[in-house]
Amino acid sequence: MTSQNRNSDINHALAASLKRLAARKPIEKITIKEITDGCDVIRPTFYNHFQDKYDLIEWIINTELLEPIRPMIRNDMIQDGIEILLISISKEKEFYNQAIKMEGPVTFDAIALKCSQQFLEEILKEIGAESSSNHRWLSKDVVSYYFAQSMSFVMIEWLRTGMKYSPKEMSEAYQYIITHSLIDVAKEMGGKPFGF
Repeated sequence: MTSQNRNSDINHALAASLKRLAARKPIEKITIKEITDGCDVIRPTFYNHFQDKYDLIEWIINTELLEPIRPMIRNDMIQDGIEILLISISKEKEFYNQAIKMEGPVTFDAIALKCSQQFLEEILKEIGAESSSNHRWLSKDVVSYYFAQSMSFVMIEWLRTGMKYSPKEMSEAYQYIITHSLIDVAKEMGGKPFGF
Protein backbone atom coordinates (compact mmCIF):
# COMPACT_ATOMS: atom_id res chain seq x y z
CA MET A 1 0.00 0.00 0.00
CA THR A 2 1.39 3.41 -0.94
CA SER A 3 1.72 6.12 1.68
CA GLN A 4 -0.84 8.22 -0.22
CA ASN A 5 -3.39 5.37 -0.01
CA ARG A 6 -2.55 4.85 3.66
CA ASN A 7 -3.04 8.58 4.35
CA SER A 8 -6.37 8.52 2.53
CA ASP A 9 -7.48 5.46 4.50
CA ILE A 10 -6.57 7.15 7.79
CA ASN A 11 -8.37 10.36 6.76
CA HIS A 12 -11.51 8.37 5.91
CA ALA A 13 -11.29 6.42 9.18
CA LEU A 14 -10.95 9.62 11.22
CA ALA A 15 -13.88 11.18 9.34
CA ALA A 16 -16.05 8.09 9.94
CA SER A 17 -15.17 8.16 13.63
CA LEU A 18 -16.10 11.83 13.94
CA LYS A 19 -19.41 11.18 12.18
CA ARG A 20 -20.27 8.28 14.50
CA LEU A 21 -19.47 10.41 17.55
CA ALA A 22 -21.50 13.36 16.19
CA ALA A 23 -24.58 11.13 16.17
CA ARG A 24 -24.29 10.94 19.98
CA LYS A 25 -22.95 14.31 21.10
CA PRO A 26 -22.35 17.90 19.95
CA ILE A 27 -19.30 18.22 17.72
CA GLU A 28 -17.75 20.97 19.84
CA LYS A 29 -17.67 18.51 22.79
CA ILE A 30 -15.94 15.73 20.84
CA THR A 31 -12.28 15.34 21.71
CA ILE A 32 -9.43 14.29 19.44
CA LYS A 33 -8.85 11.29 21.73
CA GLU A 34 -12.43 10.14 21.19
CA ILE A 35 -12.00 10.47 17.43
CA THR A 36 -8.74 8.48 17.41
CA ASP A 37 -10.05 5.86 19.86
CA GLY A 38 -13.01 5.39 17.52
CA CYS A 39 -10.76 4.23 14.68
CA ASP A 40 -7.91 2.62 16.64
CA VAL A 41 -5.16 5.12 15.92
CA ILE A 42 -3.10 7.13 18.34
CA ARG A 43 -3.49 10.87 18.89
CA PRO A 44 -0.21 11.82 17.15
CA THR A 45 -1.56 10.13 14.00
CA PHE A 46 -4.47 12.57 13.99
CA TYR A 47 -2.10 15.53 14.19
CA ASN A 48 -0.03 14.13 11.31
CA HIS A 49 -3.14 14.57 9.16
CA PHE A 50 -5.16 17.45 10.64
CA GLN A 51 -4.61 20.46 12.89
CA ASP A 52 -7.87 19.99 14.77
CA LYS A 53 -11.38 18.58 14.33
CA TYR A 54 -12.42 21.66 12.34
CA ASP A 55 -9.66 20.91 9.84
CA LEU A 56 -11.09 17.38 9.61
CA ILE A 57 -14.55 18.87 8.91
CA GLU A 58 -13.00 20.95 6.11
CA TRP A 59 -11.52 17.76 4.68
CA ILE A 60 -14.95 16.08 4.81
CA ILE A 61 -16.62 19.00 3.01
CA ASN A 62 -13.88 19.23 0.39
CA THR A 63 -13.56 15.50 -0.23
CA GLU A 64 -17.12 14.26 0.13
CA LEU A 65 -19.22 17.23 -0.98
CA LEU A 66 -17.22 19.49 -3.28
CA GLU A 67 -14.75 17.30 -5.19
CA PRO A 68 -17.48 15.02 -6.61
CA ILE A 69 -19.26 18.04 -8.14
CA ARG A 70 -16.14 19.68 -9.60
CA PRO A 71 -16.71 18.39 -13.16
CA MET A 72 -20.31 19.62 -13.14
CA ILE A 73 -19.53 23.09 -11.78
CA ARG A 74 -16.61 23.37 -14.19
CA ASN A 75 -18.91 22.55 -17.11
CA ASP A 76 -21.68 24.96 -16.08
CA MET A 77 -23.97 22.17 -14.85
CA ILE A 78 -24.70 24.03 -11.62
CA GLN A 79 -28.13 22.52 -11.01
CA ASP A 80 -26.79 18.96 -11.35
CA GLY A 81 -23.85 19.78 -9.08
CA ILE A 82 -26.04 21.24 -6.34
CA GLU A 83 -28.39 18.26 -6.54
CA ILE A 84 -25.50 15.81 -6.09
CA LEU A 85 -24.10 17.90 -3.23
CA LEU A 86 -27.48 17.81 -1.44
CA ILE A 87 -27.88 14.07 -2.09
CA SER A 88 -24.46 13.54 -0.46
CA ILE A 89 -25.56 15.58 2.55
CA SER A 90 -28.80 13.62 2.86
CA LYS A 91 -26.84 10.34 2.99
CA GLU A 92 -25.01 11.67 6.07
CA LYS A 93 -27.85 13.77 7.47
CA GLU A 94 -27.19 12.86 11.12
CA PHE A 95 -23.68 14.28 10.87
CA TYR A 96 -24.66 17.42 8.97
CA ASN A 97 -27.63 18.08 11.25
CA GLN A 98 -25.21 18.07 14.17
CA ALA A 99 -22.65 20.12 12.24
CA ILE A 100 -25.06 23.02 11.63
CA LYS A 101 -25.64 23.21 15.40
CA MET A 102 -21.96 23.89 16.13
CA GLU A 103 -21.53 26.86 18.44
CA GLY A 104 -18.50 28.84 19.48
CA PRO A 105 -15.72 30.57 17.61
CA VAL A 106 -15.85 28.05 14.74
CA THR A 107 -19.17 27.27 13.09
CA PHE A 108 -20.13 24.93 10.30
CA ASP A 109 -21.47 27.91 8.34
CA ALA A 110 -18.03 29.53 8.38
CA ILE A 111 -16.23 26.30 7.45
CA ALA A 112 -18.67 25.59 4.59
CA LEU A 113 -18.30 29.14 3.25
CA LYS A 114 -14.50 28.97 3.39
CA CYS A 115 -14.39 25.59 1.62
CA SER A 116 -16.91 26.68 -1.01
CA GLN A 117 -15.01 29.88 -1.75
CA GLN A 118 -11.67 28.08 -2.11
CA PHE A 119 -13.32 25.46 -4.31
CA LEU A 120 -14.92 28.03 -6.62
CA GLU A 121 -11.73 30.09 -6.73
CA GLU A 122 -9.83 26.99 -7.87
CA ILE A 123 -12.40 26.40 -10.61
CA LEU A 124 -12.13 30.00 -11.79
CA LYS A 125 -8.35 29.58 -11.90
CA GLU A 126 -8.64 26.25 -13.77
CA ILE A 127 -10.78 27.81 -16.49
CA GLY A 128 -8.51 30.84 -16.76
CA ALA A 129 -10.85 33.47 -15.30
CA GLU A 130 -8.88 36.40 -13.91
CA SER A 131 -10.96 39.57 -13.76
CA SER A 132 -13.72 41.19 -15.73
CA SER A 133 -12.68 43.53 -18.51
CA ASN A 134 -15.97 45.44 -18.19
CA HIS A 135 -16.25 45.47 -14.40
CA ARG A 136 -12.87 45.77 -12.71
CA TRP A 137 -14.34 45.07 -9.27
CA LEU A 138 -15.27 41.53 -10.37
CA SER A 139 -12.10 39.70 -9.40
CA LYS A 140 -11.74 35.95 -8.75
CA ASP A 141 -12.00 36.66 -5.02
CA VAL A 142 -15.22 38.67 -5.32
CA VAL A 143 -16.93 36.26 -7.73
CA SER A 144 -15.93 33.12 -5.79
CA TYR A 145 -17.07 34.69 -2.50
CA TYR A 146 -20.42 35.79 -3.97
CA PHE A 147 -21.27 32.37 -5.38
CA ALA A 148 -19.85 30.55 -2.33
CA GLN A 149 -22.24 32.52 -0.12
CA SER A 150 -25.22 31.47 -2.20
CA MET A 151 -24.11 27.82 -2.37
CA SER A 152 -23.48 27.68 1.38
CA PHE A 153 -26.74 29.46 2.14
CA VAL A 154 -28.78 26.92 0.17
CA MET A 155 -27.01 24.00 1.84
CA ILE A 156 -27.31 25.40 5.39
CA GLU A 157 -30.92 26.59 5.05
CA TRP A 158 -31.94 23.26 3.55
CA LEU A 159 -30.51 21.51 6.61
CA ARG A 160 -31.96 24.04 9.07
CA THR A 161 -35.45 23.68 7.63
CA GLY A 162 -35.37 19.90 8.01
CA MET A 163 -34.53 19.02 4.40
CA LYS A 164 -38.26 19.14 3.61
CA TYR A 165 -37.66 19.65 -0.11
CA SER A 166 -35.95 17.04 -2.27
CA PRO A 167 -32.41 17.69 -3.53
CA LYS A 168 -33.92 17.99 -7.03
CA GLU A 169 -36.44 20.64 -5.93
CA MET A 170 -33.74 22.59 -4.10
CA SER A 171 -31.30 22.47 -7.01
CA GLU A 172 -34.02 23.61 -9.42
CA ALA A 173 -34.90 26.52 -7.11
CA TYR A 174 -31.21 27.41 -6.76
CA GLN A 175 -30.72 27.37 -10.54
CA TYR A 176 -33.81 29.54 -10.96
CA ILE A 177 -32.81 32.13 -8.39
CA ILE A 178 -29.24 32.54 -9.63
CA THR A 179 -30.36 32.97 -13.23
CA HIS A 180 -33.20 35.46 -12.68
CA SER A 181 -33.46 39.00 -11.42
CA LEU A 182 -35.10 39.93 -8.13
CA ILE A 183 -38.06 41.37 -10.04
CA ASP A 184 -38.43 38.18 -12.14
CA VAL A 185 -38.50 36.10 -8.95
CA ALA A 186 -40.97 38.49 -7.32
CA LYS A 187 -43.29 38.25 -10.35
CA GLU A 188 -43.10 34.46 -10.26
CA MET A 189 -44.02 34.62 -6.55
CA GLY A 190 -47.12 36.60 -7.45
CA GLY A 191 -45.72 40.04 -6.65
CA LYS A 192 -46.66 43.15 -8.60
CA PRO A 193 -43.61 45.44 -8.65
CA PHE A 194 -44.16 49.22 -8.97
CA GLY A 195 -45.05 50.36 -12.46
CA PHE A 196 -47.02 47.24 -13.39
